[in-house]
Parts: sequence; C-alpha cells; structure tokens
Amino acid sequence: MQAHELKDVNVRNLLWLGAGLCAIVLLAVLSMKLLFGYYAAHQPSVPAASLLETGPELPPQPRLQIHEHIDLERKLAADQSTLNSYGWVDRNAGLVRIPIDRAIDLLAQRGLPARSQTAERGPLEK
Repeated sequence: MQAHELKDVNVRNLLWLGAGLCAIVLLAVLSMKLLFGYYAAHQPSVPAASLLETGPELPPQPRLQIHEHIDLERKLAADQSTLNSYGWVDRNAGLVRIPIDRAIDLLAQRGLPARSQTAERGPLEK
C-alpha cells in the first residue's frame, strides 16, 4: 500500500489550459474594444443635459412620503382650520361652513328637524 501518488501532474495539459484561458480573455478584450469603437463612431456626441437646467425629474404619482410626521401635522392643522372657521362651501348655492362648536350650540338650541305626522305614516297606512 502506497501513501503517496506516483504519477506527476501533466504539465502539458496545464499549459494548454492556461493558454486557452489567456486566448479567451484576449478575445473578449479585443471584441469589447471593437464594439466600443463602433458605438463611439455611430453615436451622436451631444453634451449631456445638466440637472441644473432641467431640474430633477419626479417619479409618477403616488410618491412615497419622506417626512410623514410633518405631512400629518400639516393635514391635521388644515383639518382643524376647516372645522374651526367660517367659509363658503358653495357661494352660488349659498352653502356656508361654520365652526363645529357653533354648529353644536345651534343644534342644541333649535333641535333636530322633525317629520310631520303625514310623513311618519307609511304610504299604505291611513
């Protein structure tokens, strides 16, 4: 029983393998050089537009929020302003907005509108 290998490495096959790998790398480099030369000759050379001239292009809607808490604070402030102020909803129709506290007070004073006796009965009841 032998503890080591008696046959040596085949140097000729290793050299052929190394030469083949070198040839493949050289062929790839040469083909890329030819390809880039072709593109350089056939592509118009126009200077790239500066971002300062055009501005950054925004992605389509809906966009992600960057500062959610600031957007939420602005939304809540706008809602509070709408709830606590007077304003026109539809000027042509004469529809106005009043503060919610004032609306509650008016509702407590005047009450809810009630139906008439004929409206309470169904169409079949007499």
